[in-house]
Amino acid sequence: MEKIPMTRAGHSALDGELKKLKSIERPLVIKAIAEAREHGDLSENAEYHAAREKQSFIEGRIKELESVLGRADIIDISRMTGTIKFGATVKLVDEDTDEEKIYQIVGEPEADIEHGKLNIRSPLARALIGKDEGDSVVVRTPGGERSYEILAISYV
Repeated sequence: MEKIPMTRAGHSALDGELKKLKSIERPLVIKAIAEAREHGDLSENAEYHAAREKQSFIEGRIKELESVLGRADIIDISRMTGTIKFGATVKLVDEDTDEEKIYQIVGEPEADIEHGKLNIRSPLARALIGKDEGDSVVVRTPGGERSYEILAISYV
Protein backbone atom coordinates (compact mmCIF):
# COMPACT_ATOMS: atom_id res chain seq x y z
CA MET A 1 0.00 0.00 0.00
CA GLU A 2 1.21 3.45 -0.91
CA LYS A 3 1.90 5.78 2.01
CA ILE A 4 0.17 9.16 1.95
CA PRO A 5 2.33 12.13 3.06
CA MET A 6 0.53 14.36 5.52
CA THR A 7 1.26 17.14 7.98
CA ARG A 8 0.50 16.59 11.65
CA ALA A 9 -2.23 19.27 11.49
CA GLY A 10 -3.80 17.62 8.45
CA HIS A 11 -3.79 14.24 10.17
CA SER A 12 -5.41 15.74 13.28
CA ALA A 13 -8.14 17.42 11.20
CA LEU A 14 -8.98 14.20 9.35
CA ASP A 15 -8.92 12.22 12.61
CA GLY A 16 -11.28 14.78 14.18
CA GLU A 17 -13.65 14.48 11.22
CA LEU A 18 -13.62 10.68 11.55
CA LYS A 19 -14.39 10.83 15.28
CA LYS A 20 -17.25 13.29 14.66
CA LEU A 21 -18.74 11.08 11.95
CA LYS A 22 -18.58 7.99 14.16
CA SER A 23 -19.72 9.52 17.44
CA ILE A 24 -22.22 12.19 16.32
CA GLU A 25 -23.29 11.93 12.68
CA ARG A 26 -23.72 8.14 12.48
CA PRO A 27 -25.95 7.88 15.59
CA LEU A 28 -28.05 10.86 14.41
CA VAL A 29 -28.71 9.32 11.01
CA ILE A 30 -29.56 5.94 12.56
CA LYS A 31 -32.07 7.71 14.78
CA ALA A 32 -33.52 9.58 11.77
CA ILE A 33 -33.94 6.30 9.87
CA ALA A 34 -35.72 4.72 12.84
CA GLU A 35 -38.07 7.71 13.14
CA ALA A 36 -38.80 7.69 9.41
CA ARG A 37 -39.64 3.96 9.55
CA GLU A 38 -42.29 4.69 12.16
CA HIS A 39 -44.13 6.86 9.62
CA GLY A 40 -45.25 3.78 7.69
CA ASP A 41 -44.95 3.07 3.95
CA LEU A 42 -41.21 3.31 3.13
CA SER A 43 -41.68 3.34 -0.66
CA GLU A 44 -43.13 6.86 -0.55
CA ASN A 45 -41.34 8.13 2.54
CA ALA A 46 -38.99 10.97 1.49
CA GLU A 47 -37.56 11.34 5.00
CA TYR A 48 -36.54 7.68 5.01
CA HIS A 49 -34.87 7.88 1.60
CA ALA A 50 -33.02 11.07 2.51
CA ALA A 51 -31.78 9.55 5.77
CA ARG A 52 -30.63 6.37 3.97
CA GLU A 53 -28.78 8.48 1.40
CA LYS A 54 -27.08 10.46 4.16
CA GLN A 55 -26.18 7.21 5.93
CA SER A 56 -24.60 5.90 2.73
CA PHE A 57 -22.52 9.08 2.41
CA ILE A 58 -21.41 8.94 6.06
CA GLU A 59 -20.40 5.28 5.86
CA GLY A 60 -18.47 5.91 2.64
CA ARG A 61 -16.63 8.86 4.15
CA ILE A 62 -15.78 6.84 7.28
CA LYS A 63 -14.25 4.08 5.13
CA GLU A 64 -12.32 6.65 3.07
CA LEU A 65 -10.95 8.41 6.18
CA GLU A 66 -9.99 5.12 7.84
CA SER A 67 -8.08 4.11 4.70
CA VAL A 68 -6.29 7.46 4.39
CA LEU A 69 -5.39 7.63 8.09
CA GLY A 70 -4.21 4.02 8.02
CA ARG A 71 -1.76 4.84 5.21
CA ALA A 72 -0.73 8.26 6.55
CA ASP A 73 2.96 9.10 6.66
CA ILE A 74 3.09 12.05 9.05
CA ILE A 75 5.94 14.39 8.11
CA ASP A 76 7.36 16.49 10.95
CA ILE A 77 7.96 19.84 9.30
CA SER A 78 9.18 21.61 12.45
CA ARG A 79 12.79 20.51 11.85
CA MET A 80 12.91 21.35 8.15
CA THR A 81 14.83 24.26 6.66
CA GLY A 82 16.28 25.27 3.32
CA THR A 83 14.76 24.85 -0.11
CA ILE A 84 11.08 24.19 -0.66
CA LYS A 85 9.95 20.70 0.37
CA PHE A 86 6.75 19.07 1.56
CA GLY A 87 5.19 21.12 4.35
CA ALA A 88 6.82 24.41 3.37
CA THR A 89 4.78 27.59 3.62
CA VAL A 90 5.72 29.70 0.62
CA LYS A 91 5.03 33.37 -0.05
CA LEU A 92 4.85 34.08 -3.78
CA VAL A 93 4.26 37.09 -5.96
CA ASP A 94 2.66 36.75 -9.39
CA GLU A 95 5.15 38.49 -11.67
CA ASP A 96 2.40 39.64 -14.05
CA THR A 97 -0.14 41.03 -11.56
CA ASP A 98 2.06 41.69 -8.47
CA GLU A 99 -0.52 39.75 -6.43
CA GLU A 100 1.00 38.07 -3.38
CA LYS A 101 -0.16 34.62 -2.26
CA ILE A 102 0.80 32.31 0.57
CA TYR A 103 0.53 28.53 0.21
CA GLN A 104 1.52 25.55 2.32
CA ILE A 105 2.46 22.43 0.37
CA VAL A 106 0.49 19.54 1.86
CA GLY A 107 -0.68 16.02 1.08
CA GLU A 108 -3.58 15.34 -1.24
CA PRO A 109 -6.22 14.52 1.45
CA GLU A 110 -5.64 17.80 3.32
CA ALA A 111 -5.34 20.08 0.26
CA ASP A 112 -7.73 23.05 0.22
CA ILE A 113 -6.73 25.83 -2.16
CA GLU A 114 -9.34 28.19 -0.64
CA HIS A 115 -7.40 28.03 2.65
CA GLY A 116 -3.92 28.16 1.11
CA LYS A 117 -3.30 24.39 1.33
CA LEU A 118 -1.65 23.38 -1.96
CA ASN A 119 -1.71 19.74 -3.10
CA ILE A 120 1.85 18.33 -3.41
CA ARG A 121 0.83 16.88 -6.80
CA SER A 122 -0.40 20.18 -8.25
CA PRO A 123 1.59 21.80 -11.08
CA LEU A 124 2.49 24.80 -8.89
CA ALA A 125 3.74 22.66 -5.99
CA ARG A 126 5.79 20.46 -8.33
CA ALA A 127 7.35 23.58 -9.85
CA LEU A 128 8.21 24.99 -6.40
CA ILE A 129 9.86 21.85 -4.93
CA GLY A 130 13.62 22.32 -4.65
CA LYS A 131 13.53 26.08 -5.28
CA ASP A 132 14.81 28.77 -2.93
CA GLU A 133 13.93 32.34 -1.96
CA GLY A 134 14.42 34.75 -4.86
CA ASP A 135 13.95 32.05 -7.51
CA SER A 136 11.33 32.43 -10.23
CA VAL A 137 9.16 29.60 -11.47
CA VAL A 138 7.00 29.30 -14.55
CA VAL A 139 3.90 27.13 -14.18
CA ARG A 140 1.63 25.86 -16.93
CA THR A 141 -1.98 26.23 -15.81
CA PRO A 142 -5.26 25.69 -17.65
CA GLY A 143 -5.38 29.47 -18.07
CA GLY A 144 -1.89 29.66 -19.59
CA GLU A 145 1.62 30.08 -18.22
CA ARG A 146 2.07 31.97 -14.94
CA SER A 147 5.31 33.30 -13.52
CA TYR A 148 5.94 33.54 -9.78
CA GLU A 149 8.81 34.82 -7.69
CA ILE A 150 9.44 33.14 -4.32
CA LEU A 151 9.55 35.81 -1.62
CA ALA A 152 9.81 33.68 1.53
CA ILE A 153 9.93 30.08 2.72
CA SER A 154 9.05 28.93 6.23
CA TYR A 155 8.36 25.69 8.04
CA VAL A 156 5.81 26.48 10.77
